[in-house]
Amino acid sequence: MTHIDIATRVHNHNFKLDPIWRSMLDQDFYKILMGQLIWKLHRNVDVTFAMKNRTKAVKLGREIDERALRDQLDHARTVRLSKAERIWLAGNTFYGKTRIFDPGYLDWLAAFQLPAYELSRTAGDSYELTFSGPWIETTFWEIPALAIVNEMRTRAALADHGRFDIDITYARAEAKLWEKVERLQALGREGTLKISDFGTRRRHSFLWQRWAVQAMQAGLGENFTGTSNALLAMETGLEAIGTNAHELPMTYAALTNQSEKSLKAAQYRVLDDWQSLYDSNLLVFLPDTFGTTQFLRDAPGWVAEWKGFRPDSKEPIAAGEEAIAWWLRHGEDPTQKLAIFSDGMDVDTIERSVRHFRDKVNVAIGWGTNLTNDFRGCSPLAGSRLDPISLVCKVRDAKRRDEPGKAQGAVKISDNPEKATGAPDDVKHYLAVFGHAGQEARAVTV
Repeated sequence: MTHIDIATRVHNHNFKLDPIWRSMLDQDFYKILMGQLIWKLHRNVDVTFAMKNRTKAVKLGREIDERALRDQLDHARTVRLSKAERIWLAGNTFYGKTRIFDPGYLDWLAAFQLPAYELSRTAGDSYELTFSGPWIETTFWEIPALAIVNEMRTRAALADHGRFDIDITYARAEAKLWEKVERLQALGREGTLKISDFGTRRRHSFLWQRWAVQAMQAGLGENFTGTSNALLAMETGLEAIGTNAHELPMTYAALTNQSEKSLKAAQYRVLDDWQSLYDSNLLVFLPDTFGTTQFLRDAPGWVAEWKGFRPDSKEPIAAGEEAIAWWLRHGEDPTQKLAIFSDGMDVDTIERSVRHFRDKVNVAIGWGTNLTNDFRGCSPLAGSRLDPISLVCKVRDAKRRDEPGKAQGAVKISDNPEKATGAPDDVKHYLAVFGHAGQEARAVTV
C-alpha cells in the first residue's frame, strides 16, 4: 500500500475522488461474520437500527449539511462487493481457517446493496437516522453510517482551512500518533504486546485510518496484529480481526416473550448459535450487554471452555480480574485464555492493562477512536470541532416477520449505565430481570 500525501488529498477533496464509503469491505470484520449467522438463521427477522449521539454538547444538525449527508448516504447505496473482494473472502485464511464463508452467503453478499434509510432533523438541531427492514440488510448500515457522519463532521470542520492550515493540522496529528507508537514500542520491548486497529466506526476519515494503520505497521511490526477493517486487511495483508457484537444478544432478547427466563437465556443462545458456525479463536464472547457479573454468574459451564472474552464497558483491570476468577472457578487455566480490551483505550490504559495481566492471561488490545480520531489540539482553526464524539448506531427494535404483534424494543444495559440504550420502560424491565450487579457509571468520551 503506497504512502498517502494526506494533506494534499484533503485540500483537493472531491466527491469522485474521495466518497466517504467506497467499498463493501469497508466494514468491521465482525459485521461480515455476524452477517453469515443472520443469513443462515434469521432471514425472517426485521429490525430497526437508530443512530444516537451520546456527546450531547455537539449538535450535528448545525455542523453537517443535510443535502451533503444525503448525497453520501445515497452514494453508499450504490456500492457493491467487487469480484476481487469476493475472491478474498472466499479464499483467504481467517483465524487460521480457510473457507469459513458459505458460498451461498457470498453470492448473496455480492448481489447486496444497502437498503433505504430515513433521515430527518430533530427539534434539537440534530439528526434522526434510522434503518428499518430485514435484519440481514439493515445490519450492514451501522458501520458506513457512523463512518459517513463522522467524516462529514471532519470535512465541515476543515472546510475553512487553507493548504497551510491543513498541513499543520495533519503534521501535528501525525506527530501525536507517532509519540503514542513510540510508547507502545517501549511496552513491546518489555514483553508481548498484541494490538490491532478497531477504529473504523468513529474514524477521522478513511484516508486517516489508512495512514494510521500504515504507521502502526511501520512502528510496531509484529506487535501490530491486525485490523477490524476488512478492506484494509485485504489491502495490507494484515489479519482481519473481529468476532461478535452487542446487536446479537440485543436482538435475540427482543425476539423473546420478555419473561425473565427467556431474557436470561437469550444471551447464551447467541453463543450456542455462534459455535454452530465458528470454532477455535473465533470463540470469544462479549459479556456486558446485560451486565458482565450476571453473565458470568449464570453462564453454562461450556462457555468457560471458549477461547476468550471481550469486555466493552467495564474498567479493564476490574473486568479482567473478574473473568480470571470465573475461569479458575470452572477449572480453566487463564494463562491459556484471551482477554481483548477495546473500550476507549489509549496509551495510558493500554500500558496499565498489558503490564497488570502479564503472566495472568493473554491480552490483546483493540485500539479504536484514540487511534483513528485523536485530533484534539491539532488544528490552528477548528477548536474542538475535530474532537471525537461518542456516536453509536444500535438496534432499536426487532420482530419476526411471521409472528403477530408489534416489534419489541431492544435494550443494552451495559456495565456502565451511561452506555445503556433502549426505551426507558424497556430498560427498567431489563434491569428488574438482570439486576445492577457490577455496574459502575463512568463518563463516556469516545
